[in-house]
Amino acid sequence: MIMPITFSTIGPWVLRIIAAVIMLQTLYFKFSGADESVYIFSQLGMEPWGRIGTGVLELIASLLILFPKTTFPGALLAAGLMAGAIGSHLFKLGIVVKNDGGQLFIYALLVFFSSAALMFIYRNAGISLLKKITH
Repeated sequence: MIMPITFSTIGPWVLRIIAAVIMLQTLYFKFSGADESVYIFSQLGMEPWGRIGTGVLELIASLLILFPKTTFPGALLAAGLMAGAIGSHLFKLGIVVKNDGGQLFIYALLVFFSSAALMFIYRNAGISLLKKITH
């Protein structure tokens, strides 16, 4: 039997792809030491370990998000990372960084809200994971 295509079947995949693709495409800049990435993490006092460490965590979050059984922990990790990025933009860097028109800030918001939606959709998996951890 073929499942009909509905928002409930395709929506989570769209959210996964948005979050994972944005995080994965920024890895090149973090790992290659691109000027903008070095600038950002220098402003935060976290260059180079913060840039590389954040890149590794974003890679892990991206991979976890793409697999349905690990979507919840991946989305939780991604949301946490993006909360840090959003806070850094709001309180230290500014919305616009090096004339990017706010693009990095917008990407952080997209990943954050996609991840939050995924955590809501996969909340039962999160509850099960929490029960396993605490018992």
